[in-house]
Amino acid sequence: MQQISPMNTSRRAFIKHTSIAVAGLTIFSEQLFASNVGKKRPLVGMQLYSVRDEMKQDPLGTLQQLSRMGYKHLEHASYNNRKFYGYTAKEFKKILNDLGFTMPSGHTVFHAKHWDKTSNDFTSEWKYTIEDAATLEQKFVISPSMDVRNKSYDDVLQFLDLFNKSGELCKQSGMKFGYHNHAFEFTTKLNNQTLFDIILQNTDPGLVMQQLDTGNMYSVGGRAPEIYKKYPGRFPSLHVKEVMKIDKEGNGEKYESTVLNKGVIGMKKVLTLAKTIGGTEDFIIEQEDYQGQKPLDVMNENLATMKKWGYK
Repeated sequence: MQQISPMNTSRRAFIKHTSIAVAGLTIFSEQLFASNVGKKRPLVGMQLYSVRDEMKQDPLGTLQQLSRMGYKHLEHASYNNRKFYGYTAKEFKKILNDLGFTMPSGHTVFHAKHWDKTSNDFTSEWKYTIEDAATLEQKFVISPSMDVRNKSYDDVLQFLDLFNKSGELCKQSGMKFGYHNHAFEFTTKLNNQTLFDIILQNTDPGLVMQQLDTGNMYSVGGRAPEIYKKYPGRFPSLHVKEVMKIDKEGNGEKYESTVLNKGVIGMKKVLTLAKTIGGTEDFIIEQEDYQGQKPLDVMNENLATMKKWGYK
């Protein structure tokens, strides 16, 4: 177990209040979200990483095909030098509008370098990230990873303080900062806690949302039903990612993503729990492996499955 240095008073106070808030959510959230079943269905969108090669080769043509399929909501996975897939925020927003799309969320990794210790403020690069997300009228600015190599428990807490500060910055533009899990959050442990638990227990739900990815965590034992019951109401967005077992990997199983009606997760049940317990308002379909099919074809099939399940 790693040694823990004394936390400052403000951090102790924050953790204390957050623990109380989480306890309150645990008691009341299942009833709260269950009472809303059927009143409002989450929107159905897709993560553009699912068609990453197509978006590199022909972003406009790919978006046009997705529009013809019936997709209405997208999540970006490419933002570099203030451009989305080669377009400025204003240019990309016009393309989205012309094709009838909204973009409720996007993925841009938040790094420690985005915080200037000298000025005690975010760098211009991160402020531009938030500004451009607001131009696209996003609800959530989501970091899809975090670097915890050689980091202590206190180092992680300090980094999560920056998550909360980023949430405050996003709030000024009517958005929330967010985090998206992979697998390492469930295998990395500090102070006898998983990184996933540390993140959930040390971020302010009013400022930092969580986007649960069902597929990323499956191979290391992460199960959405258990997580929803442990942290009810904490997951406004869900990556709807199905997986199939393909081989053994060491002492465990190896999985890859697949179309929604051919996996092992039991996605239809997960979607119901996401609505009733998780507090989910966005279902974002993602598939990264294709079993020899074309990415656009499988995304068309995934949307058809969601419609068959009653989600449009």
